[in-house]
Amino acid sequence: MSLLSKFKDDPLLGKVIRSSGALFSGNTISLGLSVVQSILAARLLGPAGFGLVAIITSYATTVNGFLSFRMSELVVRYGGEYLEKDEKEKTAALVKAASLSEATVSLFAFLVVAATATLASLYIAKTPNTAMLFIIYSLGLLANFNTETSTGVLQMLGKIKYQGAINLVQSLLTAGLITFAFFTKGDIQFVLYAYLAGKVVLGFGIFSTAFFQLTKKLGSGWWNMSLRGAYFATKQSRSEAGIASGERQERPRNDEGRNDMDFRELFKFAFSSNLSATAILVFRESEILWVGYFLTSEAAGYYKAAYAIVSLLSVPANPFILTTYPEINKLVVQKSWARLKDFLKKITTVAAVYNLALAAVFVIFGKWLLTIYGEPYAAAYPALIALLVGFTFNYTLFWNRPLLLSLGLPEFPLKATVVAGVAKLALAFPLVPRFGYVAEAALLSLYYITSVGAIVWRGVKEIRAKDEL
Repeated sequence: MSLLSKFKDDPLLGKVIRSSGALFSGNTISLGLSVVQSILAARLLGPAGFGLVAIITSYATTVNGFLSFRMSELVVRYGGEYLEKDEKEKTAALVKAASLSEATVSLFAFLVVAATATLASLYIAKTPNTAMLFIIYSLGLLANFNTETSTGVLQMLGKIKYQGAINLVQSLLTAGLITFAFFTKGDIQFVLYAYLAGKVVLGFGIFSTAFFQLTKKLGSGWWNMSLRGAYFATKQSRSEAGIASGERQERPRNDEGRNDMDFRELFKFAFSSNLSATAILVFRESEILWVGYFLTSEAAGYYKAAYAIVSLLSVPANPFILTTYPEINKLVVQKSWARLKDFLKKITTVAAVYNLALAAVFVIFGKWLLTIYGEPYAAAYPALIALLVGFTFNYTLFWNRPLLLSLGLPEFPLKATVVAGVAKLALAFPLVPRFGYVAEAALLSLYYITSVGAIVWRGVKEIRAKDEL
């Protein structure tokens, strides 16, 4: 069988590609609109103003991430397992708990941003009298009170394609408002309002869609199920089944030897995900904040332009991440180790092909792409190249963390992230003030290579060990 036939005749790979394609088509249009609005904002505000907007939006996201428990991962990991076993009561209870927890965290995150806005304006943005702008944008945290849980529900149900349509709507709104601001010479505050409007549409859109889809799957009364009630209902039904069959019943356990709904394990998973999310935010997704802290908002503007272009690699990767995680989780639950290895090889090959092709385009046309933001932004080309190395590596092996989560090893990604991140941050203090934002870009790539490489190594090792049993 030829290599092409192996890919073409693989039903699982075909399913993932079709689902990813549906999400990708919507995200591609959204991306185009996002690029347009970003270019218009950069030209309207200049590097310093563009950098200030990037710092404000990144700050709210970072604070929320510090507190977030990554409920989408929890829902996919355990909700997917429960649905695979047709345990709808526990699925409902889990989603309800995740939903209430995320809403509480979102409210707390908003209050933290409001309380620290003045400090952020002085020490990160280095622009006094902008605290209110931080608070205005953080209202988006309240609108996205259930986005993580809702995204996990759509992944779990195989309905993630709807997220693409919602992304498109919010992109149309934001792009329209920023286009209006560009031609009417709007200010930073209006641009932030535009981004906030998109966040509101995204948050409520994903929540309402997920709620509707879950109601179709579980029934209209799913919200009334309690987490503890689901556990005892399952335990009682199995005990009754055992009595009826005359068999001695042991404490209900799944294939890995844990309780069917072990609260401690759920909390441990969520807590580990929270720590991982925090580490990722500090060492990877708060780059704009670190550049603003070490340098200036103008430097943050240049870095933001380079980062935005290289981030285009995430457009085809993100749909793959959202659609492959549930499939990886199913294969782990089924203990289909050979099938899992084959699946990972194929999706890595597909990812490598398109990532290397995109990387070549950015190397050749990167400087020209930066000038679209404005002639001064061409100076960020060295940072673009430095970022490209790490991003290509990361998005080719995009499945690294979902694999270990499915294998029940959430602690290892955290350890790898922290070790690589601490090294990155330690080097940033002497290097970034001296060599500028290009050094920050190079350090981020080094972080990607070391942390992702370690996580992939651990995941492959675990699969091989299980396959040999």
